[in-house]
Order: sequence, then C-alpha cells, then structure tokens
Amino acid sequence: MTAVFTSQALARPPYDPELGELLANSPLPAVLTAEMIEPLRAAPFTAPIEEVLATRALDHRVVTVPGPDGELTASVFTPRDKAATAPGIYFLHGGGMIIGDRFTGIANVLDWALEHGAVVVSLDYRLAPEHPAPAPVEDAYAGFVWTAAHAAELGIDPERILLAGTSAGGGLAAGVALLARDRNGPTALAQLLMSPMLDDRDRTVSTLQYSGTGSWSRESNTTGWTALLGDLRGTDAVSPYSAPARATDLSGLPPAFIDVGSAEVFRDEDVTYASRLWAAGVQAELHVWAGGFHIFDGAAPAAALSTAALTARTAWVRRTLSA
Repeated sequence: MTAVFTSQALARPPYDPELGELLANSPLPAVLTAEMIEPLRAAPFTAPIEEVLATRALDHRVVTVPGPDGELTASVFTPRDKAATAPGIYFLHGGGMIIGDRFTGIANVLDWALEHGAVVVSLDYRLAPEHPAPAPVEDAYAGFVWTAAHAAELGIDPERILLAGTSAGGGLAAGVALLARDRNGPTALAQLLMSPMLDDRDRTVSTLQYSGTGSWSRESNTTGWTALLGDLRGTDAVSPYSAPARATDLSGLPPAFIDVGSAEVFRDEDVTYASRLWAAGVQAELHVWAGGFHIFDGAAPAAALSTAALTARTAWVRRTLSA
C-alpha cells in the first residue's frame, strides 16, 4: 500500500453516486490553502451544541483541564439517567489539525452516550499553525490523563474508557494510545479511529489519486500537515506521536476500529495501519466504504452508504462497551 506513482492521470475508485452528486454541489472548496484557515474557523459548519442537546437527555458542563502549557477547555456530557459508574468516551474532534472545536462531529458520539449511559469528555486541543507539533497531541494526552484521573468524580469506570477521534482527532487518538503505552499512562479500553489522519509523508497511491478533488484533497492534506509540522513535514525528524503511521512498534496497543472511504486520501494509510496492528498482535476491525469521500457520513448522514457505515460503527461500540 505504499507504492509511489508519478503519473498525474491515475485511475481512481469513483465516488458513490449518491455521495458524488452531493460533493459536486458542495459550496466548500476542494483545495484548502493556508489563507483559508481563518475564514473557515469563523464559519460554523456544524450545528450549535445547544441544538444538538435539545433532543438529547444529557447534562453539559465545561471544565478546565491542565495542559502542558496552560489550561485547556473540555466539555463533559453526562446522561441524566446514568448508573453510578458508567463507561467513558474520550473524544477528539476533526479538522485537519487546523480547524474545528470540541463540538465538531460529536452528535453520534452523544447518541452512543445515551445508549450506553456513558460519560463523554471532549477536548479543545490547540490548533496549528499557531500551536505546531507536538502541542495538539500533548494536549490530547493531557486530557486523556485528566479524564482517567478524575474518573471517580465523573462517574466513569476507569477500566472502560473508549478513546475516540475523527480525522485529525483520529490521528491524535492513535497518538494518545502510543503515548499512553510508552509513558505507562492510562490504558484505553479500545481506540475508535474514524478516517484517521496518520501519515504526513504523502507517498500512498490514494493521496495521489485524490489530488484536487474530494472533501479533503491531497492539497488540503498538505496544508494541514505543513501547519502542524512546518519544514519537518516528510522528514525523518517527525515524531510518531504526531504522525502515528511512523511508529515502528504497534504492539501492546488497545483494540482498534478503523473505518475510511475508498475514495479519499486517507484510505491507504488507514488500511496499512490496520494491517500493521494485526501484524503486531493487536485486534483491529477495518471497514473501507466503497465510494466514500472523507467524512462522508458527516456530510450526508441520510445517504445509504452513511447509514451502513454508522450501523457498523455503532455495532462495534455496542460490543466494546458491553463487554
């Protein structure tokens, strides 16, 4: 999965017809440049959290978490009818390391909280380029340590904390799992990596196939990684905690669920990561959704492919938290 092709006219798997039509009519640019970061941050692209909570019986409180370079903000969502001790879900949002906040893409996570009586902790980690690596992953790790240390106060069973993240947050969740193993930190019950952003090196077939197209193109990916890593991007100086695909040892990690679209940049790096987890003796479940662009289920939740992907993901969460 790491072969390099130089042709600019690579064949590529087509988008799912239903999703492709939506993508063709999307107002969002296929190529995100550094100059677009601030305008995108200012433009809300998810429903306000008050709207999300209006139909869910969850209490929400804001907490302060000690980070490596100052205080961080997190949200704690607690089902109103939860048991005295419940599972926990520690969630890291997506946004290419450059945009998004602790509410981005959280709706399905909150539905799992209701189904399982679980407490969700979602962190606002610092964003690049203002806060380059290792700031985001160190923040993410600090929040995970805080969640485990305050499990009793939060009503969380410390042995049942699910580490979850989407896109950039999926990459950070994988980095947190590596840091926790290497620093003898808290052990997650499992890691839920939703279309994770894992590799800065830009060497896979899929990153070349989806140049100038999709919801997160090769060029947008370069913008995100460059913001995070600067001149180190693509060099041997990049830490595996910031780019987990670079980790040489994946043994001793929590079981993982990885899903990704077949029609997106992250396809090959995510498939390779799952294969390497298996090679290291780690249990992993992998789904590659035919014709799915990056985070297609968030962009088109009612699409048939999105429904199938969410059903598979929810079933894994159910099995994991019920074990």
